[in-house]
Amino acid sequence: MAIIGKVDSLWRYPVKSMRGEEMDELFAGYAGVYGDRLWAFVSDAGPKEFPYFTGRQQRRMICYPARFRDPANAAAPSNQKEAEENGAWSLPASARPLTVDVETPDGKVFAIDHPALIDSLRAGVEHSDGITLLRSDRSMTDCAPLSLFSLQTVRQLEQESGTPIDKRQFRANVCLDLPDMAGFAEDAFVGKSLRLGSKVVVSIIKRDGRCMMITLNPDTAEKSPAVLKTVAQKHEGKAGLYAAVLLEGTIRRGDPVELLD
Repeated sequence: MAIIGKVDSLWRYPVKSMRGEEMDELFAGYAGVYGDRLWAFVSDAGPKEFPYFTGRQQRRMICYPARFRDPANAAAPSNQKEAEENGAWSLPASARPLTVDVETPDGKVFAIDHPALIDSLRAGVEHSDGITLLRSDRSMTDCAPLSLFSLQTVRQLEQESGTPIDKRQFRANVCLDLPDMAGFAEDAFVGKSLRLGSKVVVSIIKRDGRCMMITLNPDTAEKSPAVLKTVAQKHEGKAGLYAAVLLEGTIRRGDPVELLD
């Protein structure tokens, strides 16, 4: 067992494909980060295996900040203490009313279920009829409950692609700083476990297969195709990690990262 780095930053995305919020700490449960991707928009035109309406269809969507109206209430499960101390399962988000407000790029603020928000998302998009709102008690992630990405991998991709890259483009929950490791060194963690902070233990399941979302600047939605091209040509189309939570708890910015096996 060895300390290999620290938690650089933590991110939660109340609405799938909208702008995330940086957190000082977050609760990582078996079902994922509490409050992460509880809301999503789906399209009748989308495939059954991935019906979500995302930045693939509307690039501007990633520039819409989504915030919980009551941040304290949305920070952790109502039974957090019991879950952490006694090993009980944390309660899902349905146990609390978690209202989200969304700000459009032109500064208007709507409740997540306001029809005008869908109208804003639909603007300029072909075949955008049939967009509806979906609410889940647990994170609507693409593959696994938790996603991780290292700063070293961001820097390597910048060098390889010749393109400035913001770490937020990879939409990870946990950004890691692994100062003694090269970019993509975390690929070797697959099949192993990490301890994040004093409590949370995660099992690294697989590398993260990437799509065009990583080409989008999180502030402007402008595309940098060279990013995805580089990942595809040099890294088998994969960058970052998916993980399952083995031991629930709170992760904090600056927490040590320990490789367990």
